[in-house]
Amino acid sequence: MKTFLVCALEPSANLHLREVLRVYRQKYGEFELCGIFDEALCEEFALKNKPLYSSHEFSAMGFVEIIPLILKAKRAIRELVELAQTPINAVLCIDSPAFNIPLAKALKKAGSKVTRIYYILPQVWAWKKGRIPIIESHFDILASILPFDEKFFTKSVYVGHPLLDEIKEFKDKNTQNAILAKKEEQKTIAFLPGSRKSEITRLMPVFRELSQNFKGQKILCVPPFNLKKLEIYGELEGFVIQSDTPKVLKNADFAFICSGTATLEAALIGTPFILAYKAKKIDIFIAKFFVKLKHIGLANIFCDFADKEALNPEFLQEEVNAKNLFRAYLNYDYKGFFTKLDFLKEYLKFGSAENLAQILHHGI
Repeated sequence: MKTFLVCALEPSANLHLREVLRVYRQKYGEFELCGIFDEALCEEFALKNKPLYSSHEFSAMGFVEIIPLILKAKRAIRELVELAQTPINAVLCIDSPAFNIPLAKALKKAGSKVTRIYYILPQVWAWKKGRIPIIESHFDILASILPFDEKFFTKSVYVGHPLLDEIKEFKDKNTQNAILAKKEEQKTIAFLPGSRKSEITRLMPVFRELSQNFKGQKILCVPPFNLKKLEIYGELEGFVIQSDTPKVLKNADFAFICSGTATLEAALIGTPFILAYKAKKIDIFIAKFFVKLKHIGLANIFCDFADKEALNPEFLQEEVNAKNLFRAYLNYDYKGFFTKLDFLKEYLKFGSAENLAQILHHGI
């Protein structure tokens, strides 16, 4: 039985890891994990080892919020390097470059010979292209989930996109036509204010005010790990609380979504949506200085790289208010949105879980 040292710090990283582990067990049998990951995986896969740290201990967003975690991260890296001296078969780092690149450096410096795999590569196409040679020299396998990563990394391998494994149902033409034919009071509107407290506290007042414009069902999508912390959402009267994001988006006729993976989920499922994003002013200032992108939503970024028109509207910072969002909803180009959806599935091609499981077991 193989043991993998895993570093999955983000909620999305753990969702993608879960699917990889499910496929791995089906094809190759039992395994063990050590490192940093969601402790819920221990029960789900009957693992003997508890994580060295829970991924929830490293949840942060933006440049400012990361600062208090730096000392903990340095301590964790030292402990992970020690853990890598025990019998393990591979190191799997998922996303989180601020943590995983220093970890890879520390492992190499310590003389570790275990295969280092980077799954979900840093967004060097947005900023910090100088990291490319560092990443390529400190990781053995670069498992990319974006087709255009190969334009930047010389040794990346496109393994597919995890959402094409995790999404089980998509809206078809009949569903699209039904949305177009529905009366306003019959529509189900979904609100996805993000997963982190900082995102939620900034967007919920706007979403709460915006929701008053709708007479049909209003669903507030809450990540499972926030179900016991609903107080961070404030007043919830009028909302139906649900936590299965793909199911929420499949059943919704329209969605208002914080920037993140959920925007790409909505696009792949086929749910018309508007992106709304608010961050600390200092974070936006720093991002504008370094990041050179026309859009922040993943679906729109894919369209940019493929020289396609943007898929959905985006509202940022001061633009994010109930009046602007409702006006954009009333003027939404549903037919334009629906005609662009096939491109995304064709562009991403297939899911990544099977290919990543194979890399874990056999390497390349």
